[in-house]
Amino acid sequence: MSAEVTLKISGLKKTIRGKSIIKGLDLELKEGEVFGFLGPNGSGKTTTIRMLVGLIKPTSGVIEICGRNVATEFAQAMKHIGCIVENPEMYPYLSGWDNLRYFAAMLPDVDEKRIAKVVDMVAMQERIHDKVSTYSLGMRQRLGIAQALLGSPKVLILDEPTNGLDPLGIREMRAFIRQLAEQEGLTVFVSSHLLHEIQLMCDRVAIISRGEIVQVDTVYGLLSRQERLIWRLTPHEAGKAILQENTTILAEGEGTITTAYLENEIGEWNKRLVEGGISVLEMNRRLPALEDLFLELTGGGHDV
Repeated sequence: MSAEVTLKISGLKKTIRGKSIIKGLDLELKEGEVFGFLGPNGSGKTTTIRMLVGLIKPTSGVIEICGRNVATEFAQAMKHIGCIVENPEMYPYLSGWDNLRYFAAMLPDVDEKRIAKVVDMVAMQERIHDKVSTYSLGMRQRLGIAQALLGSPKVLILDEPTNGLDPLGIREMRAFIRQLAEQEGLTVFVSSHLLHEIQLMCDRVAIISRGEIVQVDTVYGLLSRQERLIWRLTPHEAGKAILQENTTILAEGEGTITTAYLENEIGEWNKRLVEGGISVLEMNRRLPALEDLFLELTGGGHDV
């Protein structure tokens, strides 16, 4: 059976003071997946998230959460979504438990049994009755996620969930997010600038630049499109000249030449190198890092 579509965005646009910020986004997210949302500063990530959670209205387009239209069925749609943005705000003089009780009182049908359940989900049992002022940043992040889970959402939106965490905290948060998707069946939508973490954490990734989606695929699917072949040839310059006659040189390093990996072409390239008296010392097939692909697709720097 195919997984249920929990979040669907169709033709989403946003214009602010005559400037087109979001230019027609289309996405479908399914239950049980961790979905990465990547883009340079100013690319439209935060504006998109604010529309998803109902903080601002789209200029046009449709957002559906578990089949409910955010524009026409707002309350029903919002029942299925939880969100934290960067460092969640809590009352530091209260315990974690009392903070959750306070927020639970604002939601229908959330009792202490549900509070205990989310505390267990975020593995905060040992510290939940301590004051929040004594918590580390990672613990505050977990408590924020517990708050977002109180209403039993199907979709969890996390904006920079590892922001400010140390390497151990980042690794724990990554494992925790994977657990929410795999064991609880949640759709987790993660906006982040930490490309290495997205590569390790997410099932699929959308890359947004200047308000438009430029690529959506699995992490492996994205990277395999940009697969590279690293050559070491001697004599180097003569070998480079032959490769340039047959393909594009993408990069050069110390004694290496990088071309695209084109499986049906490589045999012919190698044949021509050998016929030209070139010794092929090494051919190394390599996937780029997500960071390399990101910079290539967005042009690097910041969108404006």
